[in-house]
Amino acid sequence: MTAVVNIIKDIFNKTMKSDFCQRFADCISYASQRTREYLVFKDPENKFCVSSSLLKEIFLMTYISRSVQLQLPEMVNCTIMTQKQEILMGTDWVWAVLDDSSKDPKVQIAVHVFHMAGEENVPSDQVVPMTEAVQMAKLEASDKTKQEKIITFCSSIGKDCYTLFMFFGTNSDPVNIYGVLSNNFHVAFGKGVDINKAFIENFLKRSEPYNSPAKMLQTILHKGSRQEETVTMVVKFT
Repeated sequence: MTAVVNIIKDIFNKTMKSDFCQRFADCISYASQRTREYLVFKDPENKFCVSSSLLKEIFLMTYISRSVQLQLPEMVNCTIMTQKQEILMGTDWVWAVLDDSSKDPKVQIAVHVFHMAGEENVPSDQVVPMTEAVQMAKLEASDKTKQEKIITFCSSIGKDCYTLFMFFGTNSDPVNIYGVLSNNFHVAFGKGVDINKAFIENFLKRSEPYNSPAKMLQTILHKGSRQEETVTMVVKFT
């Protein structure tokens, strides 16, 4: 009886591992759809303003809740940055695909979120006050933009660390969520290119049809031993 139970467990574990790309995609899509509900919401009294920090919190909490339901954290870890880390690294959170045996990261995706147009118009009562440590971090990192920081962070780790710029709405499509993923953005530094929202959003304008979240993960995992291979792709999450 024990042998039968062990066989069943082994089959179950192999199945769980083999479809984790799809489960990861399911978690992202679930979180994206939930976040989209707030992107499309219109307050008739114009009193409710959706801030960038609120949207990120909605996305992350929904993703984490769903990933726990699908037993995903054993294979894909999600690390949320502190306010200080976010300032220093330009990163909102990091997904890490873990090695089966060592549980060390074998692929990482560092995420930076752009909010829809108008994100600066946040009521003062929704602004989180900065601690002294955060103020010091802001001064320390004032010579670089957030986009430059996250690209520098990823390139310092190597080709298996990807930058994902995620758009919670764009100027041309304010109610959908897109992403531009690459492990090669740092090359633009050497060409004197200003890496900003407009530069990255330009990828969206010339990249249809878009990739799915599952395709995104499958592509970077199947790169395998080709460590120096570069990947750049556009993803639609909603």
